[in-house]
Amino acid sequence: MGIDTWDEIRTAYQVARLGTVSGAADVLGVHHATVIRHIDALERRLGTRLFQRHARGYTPTEAGQDLLSVAQMTDEQFAQLASRIKGLGETVSGELVVTSISGTGRLLVPVLERFQSTYPDVILRFLTDMRVFRLDYGEAHIAIRAGSAPEEPDNVVQPLARIRTGLYAARSYAEAHGLPTTPADFPAHRFVGIDSAESRAPFHRWMRENVPLDRITFRCTEMDALENAVRGGMGIGFLAAYRVADDPDLVEVMAPRPEWDAPLWIVTHVDLHRTRKVQAFLTVLKETAKGWRL
Repeated sequence: MGIDTWDEIRTAYQVARLGTVSGAADVLGVHHATVIRHIDALERRLGTRLFQRHARGYTPTEAGQDLLSVAQMTDEQFAQLASRIKGLGETVSGELVVTSISGTGRLLVPVLERFQSTYPDVILRFLTDMRVFRLDYGEAHIAIRAGSAPEEPDNVVQPLARIRTGLYAARSYAEAHGLPTTPADFPAHRFVGIDSAESRAPFHRWMRENVPLDRITFRCTEMDALENAVRGGMGIGFLAAYRVADDPDLVEVMAPRPEWDAPLWIVTHVDLHRTRKVQAFLTVLKETAKGWRL
């Protein structure tokens, strides 16, 4: 494979990563027409579409995702090689992408701050979403996931912490409607829950099994919105105990139970797990997590 092909692959990688031709052109320092030419040439060479073109930009096809996975790893490995050739050793620089479930910013942003203060040459991207980011497609270097331990064969999985979770209501809700004392009282109350039957969180599963569906009268996909709804008196809902400890505006309906705990896992791809940048972040993350009171 010639140098021209590697240029085309690098261009496709940046388009897949950033989603736009203009963004890739800026990063690569070339004209946008060069980016389009490289993409077209690579698609002709491979005989398949790598991207779906739409008004907002470029979205990788399945073949494009495969290319992104290979290019991500190759980019990391070339960066390590370049550092070693220069005699500098492997440096901690460039971009680091960390993904997590929504609602963990209060825990993880201080970790990111501490890491970047130690390694100021790193550009951090902290991404949260309900979907699971694909490490094998190069979507992230490190993922923080909740629920049962991830089982993808090419990932390295390590335990991080367990978040204690209880059932809470706003004091204003309790004063207006009272509080249930047993699950038999649930049909007389309003609840706040996650709008996803696929949620792996044990407390969400418990709510779906014990609360009539029509009593979950406010549903959302964002944990911050769920917490705000509970605080606003819209209903009873599950909240992380560390987020509501000693809050005078909230009352505990049911204390945290071990079966409601949400285990957090650190997930990295085996090809990037040993890189200095990933290991440096994991060191800061684990050290900071020792001081968490969850």
